[in-house]
Amino acid sequence: MVVCMKQVPMVSELPWDPATGTLQRDLAEGMMNPACRSALDAALRIKEAAGGEITAITMGPPMAEEVLREAIALGADRGVLLTDRKMAGADTSVTSHTLARAIEKACPGFDLVLCGCSTSDSETAQVGPQLAEELDIPGVAYVDEIELFDGNGAVRMRRVSDHFLETLEMELPGIVTVTTGHYAPRHVPMGGLQAAFASAQIVCLDAAAVGLDPERIGAKGSATKIRNVYSPTAGKKNIVLTGAPKRVVEQLFERFDDKIGGAIGKDLKADRN
Repeated sequence: MVVCMKQVPMVSELPWDPATGTLQRDLAEGMMNPACRSALDAALRIKEAAGGEITAITMGPPMAEEVLREAIALGADRGVLLTDRKMAGADTSVTSHTLARAIEKACPGFDLVLCGCSTSDSETAQVGPQLAEELDIPGVAYVDEIELFDGNGAVRMRRVSDHFLETLEMELPGIVTVTTGHYAPRHVPMGGLQAAFASAQIVCLDAAAVGLDPERIGAKGSATKIRNVYSPTAGKKNIVLTGAPKRVVEQLFERFDDKIGGAIGKDLKADRN
């Protein structure tokens, strides 16, 4: 199994570079993306039930090694770090292309790729499905539960789509993106911490090692260009209503009838008439 992971900035720390429209990841304290943690837990449960090997893979700056060490501490067998300045600024399409080539090189003969359904720093939910296209394998998104069957040659999945509970089956190899609803994050055991740092199980690959074309990776190869990044601002406006209580209520409905009615789901004019 291959689990694609991402180190994301803490929610309270999102340092954007206004000139490039990209996150300055080396300036923010990072954490494992919550949905990626659920994907890892799904892989760990499969490993506990049926055996197998888990490779955690991530693309990012050198500090992204932290999430791989954490994955190993939780039970993954090894980690692969894709790190190269040429890979910086990649959009989802280029990220999927880069990850696919790295998986083919570092994990030939894989059976199952697991990803989080989305990341907290972008919420595009595009990398998983695009990765399935890049690897030319079937894929299912937004899965809540997953299990092996048919002699471990296929997976059975459950998800909620359009308020319907779906049960899907897929032959392997394949790719699944996992939601955060069913798989609760587990705590890192003390023995796992020792294993994560005592052995050199992190393989670092740059663009040349993977055999990537410099023109097809990073910001240079990305079709998506961010024109502007800004934080929304909220403003307040005070309005003072004066007069007798009955008149104040009449003014309130005259000025804000539509807003109040929309908030409570009723036509207040019809009720008053």
